[in-house]
Amino acid sequence: MDPTRAFVKNVRRVVIKVGTAVVTRDDGRLAVGRVGAIFEQLEGLNAQGFEIILVTSGAVGAGRQRLKYRRLVNSSFADLQKPQVELDGKACAAVGQNGLMALYDNLLSQLDITSSQILVTDNDFKSRDFRVQLSQTVNSLLALRSIPIFNENDAISTRRAPYADSSGIFWDNDSLAGLLALELKADLLVLLSDVDGLYSGPPSDPRSKLINTYIKEKHEGAITFGDKSRVGRGGMNAKVKAALNTACSGTPVIIASGFTADNITKVLNGERVGTLFHQDAHSWLPLTDVGSREMAVAARECSRKLQGLSSEDRAKILFDIATSLEANEGLIMVENDLDVAAAGSAGYDRSLISRLALTPWKATLDSLISGLAKSIRTLAEMDEPVGQVLKRTELAEGLVLEKTSCPLGVLLVVFESRPDALAQIASLAIRSGNGLLLKGGKEAMRSNTILHKVITSSIPDTVGAKLIGLVTSREEISDLLKLDDVIDLVIPRGSNRLVSEIKNSTKIPVLGHADGICHIYVDKSANMDMAKRIVLDAKIDYPAACNAMETLLVHHDLSTNGELQKLVDELQLEGVTLYGGPKASSLLEIEEAPSFHHEYSSRACTVEIVSDVDAAIAHIHKNGRHVRNFHAHTDCIVADDNEVAEVFLHNVDSAAVFHNASTRFCDGARFGLGAEVGISTSRIHARGPVGVEGLLTTRWILRGSGQVVDGDKGVIYTHKDISLE
Repeated sequence: MDPTRAFVKNVRRVVIKVGTAVVTRDDGRLAVGRVGAIFEQLEGLNAQGFEIILVTSGAVGAGRQRLKYRRLVNSSFADLQKPQVELDGKACAAVGQNGLMALYDNLLSQLDITSSQILVTDNDFKSRDFRVQLSQTVNSLLALRSIPIFNENDAISTRRAPYADSSGIFWDNDSLAGLLALELKADLLVLLSDVDGLYSGPPSDPRSKLINTYIKEKHEGAITFGDKSRVGRGGMNAKVKAALNTACSGTPVIIASGFTADNITKVLNGERVGTLFHQDAHSWLPLTDVGSREMAVAARECSRKLQGLSSEDRAKILFDIATSLEANEGLIMVENDLDVAAAGSAGYDRSLISRLALTPWKATLDSLISGLAKSIRTLAEMDEPVGQVLKRTELAEGLVLEKTSCPLGVLLVVFESRPDALAQIASLAIRSGNGLLLKGGKEAMRSNTILHKVITSSIPDTVGAKLIGLVTSREEISDLLKLDDVIDLVIPRGSNRLVSEIKNSTKIPVLGHADGICHIYVDKSANMDMAKRIVLDAKIDYPAACNAMETLLVHHDLSTNGELQKLVDELQLEGVTLYGGPKASSLLEIEEAPSFHHEYSSRACTVEIVSDVDAAIAHIHKNGRHVRNFHAHTDCIVADDNEVAEVFLHNVDSAAVFHNASTRFCDGARFGLGAEVGISTSRIHARGPVGVEGLLTTRWILRGSGQVVDGDKGVIYTHKDISLE
């Protein structure tokens, strides 16, 4: 739960206001699907014991749509040639209110919720007796689990133009909602809009930033409001005014989107959704507002200082980090042990706990921290990657063009479970001259925090510790993903769901992989002793790794000569649970796999029988990818027939394709990259294990002696390659 929203733990009575833009479509008709989705949330909250009071707009707009249609139907051709008189707003309100409540009552009845309608005017609240009676009526309705639905009775309002005039005790349904929240002693007011919340400028402006918590002293006068909504009365300006008045009187307010699924539920779960207005916000914002843009900008500025250092000085930072990790190993392990214990108590899956623990994958003489330090020193000793001349061309006499390597800029890496990834990624970013923002899983919070502290303490002041920022809240990710003007690349390392969410939430290029569905195909020509060693290693060496085998494909002939059964017996002896495709499950009498696209990350795998290498390739292409633009991870063929092997190697469209070698070799360190920021299964920029080279791009440097183009009249192009030696 976001600490700034911790107050929701004590919320019981909630006023929710839905604006006209939320309850109607672009064509003016009622948005039945959107309203239904909101009501389903209200039904769930009502069942949990929340007292829900609804304030709705939309009557005038809905009525205008219906009356325009009736007028069109009843008009003659001659009538349509005459100037059309604007419909009376009060008449629109009367007609629209009837249709609005009919829809609401019908939808809520389907959810077994009783609703009640209360129409009020500005004048009603001038009477103290009315206010007392109103509170008593609402309390009675809430006690019966009914949802009172309020609307301003525009049809009989005594104001000159209730749908335009901004005067009185309340002046629109936003201010009415605020008034009711105070009058009925609500614990929270939620104003649903057609945008995500309050922005620093017009939401359509890419430079505008969503304000998570409104601070009057900081934001008042600094916000540029855009045009008001396509419908409704007041727009965001009116919402902010109502929210401020309500919050200053003691009732917190959140402005959020009514278009986003489950937003009301998320608000009441304490998630960072929309913009919060709270009378105490000024006192606790400095403790919680990380400043996503500021963090990203600081990382960029520090990266430019890092690039200005000599190769030796950048290497020295890595040597210092390796030494610091070893010196603080005891402290790091204490924090990691606490994370592992907490994960065990919370009932996390064994495979996640395995990835979380900073212990060697196998019994070795070196600890994992020592192994990390060794890989970081290997990175430090490698040839300088930044500023390398990749190609040199003489364009014309005295005019030389160079293609050189340079950092990407600022990376945002979101990873799950494995805290050792933090040290690897940080060292790669430093070696490649990039700024870095890191977000690890909450289950590794202590481990990530101490590793980040140890690493950044080794970065000299001439560069700045803000070169590597640690993001502590999941909600901050949504802010960072909007910073396509500051962050250059996002790398998600985790589940298919994580990758999908990030790809669908940002304009920033994303480099990563989907589920690690790694296949091994055992051909009929395979040496079965070799096949057994490769298959067992690929499955049991480290089952939680993304390069572990998840599907075993075998040639049909091996199912008839007994070799498949021997292979299955070996896997089961090692404690591997087997699931079969339609053919294998029947033959081997094992449970059928629910899906070929499943990453077990444990001692389990799917087995299926295929007719030949072409069928194996077709199976991999059909089941090896899941997320758009991300393709298969690592696939292997075990075969002595080199012709068959070459068909597999050249036709399987995966990031890595192996012949007679375990899929577990698909790893940055094993590929000699020193470390990896992740495995990429996308096609663009980098593919497979991504080391330093994958974090670099290119720039062109042209050196001349006064040449000008002048219509190419005075230049004789040679385009001659120049040796780099």
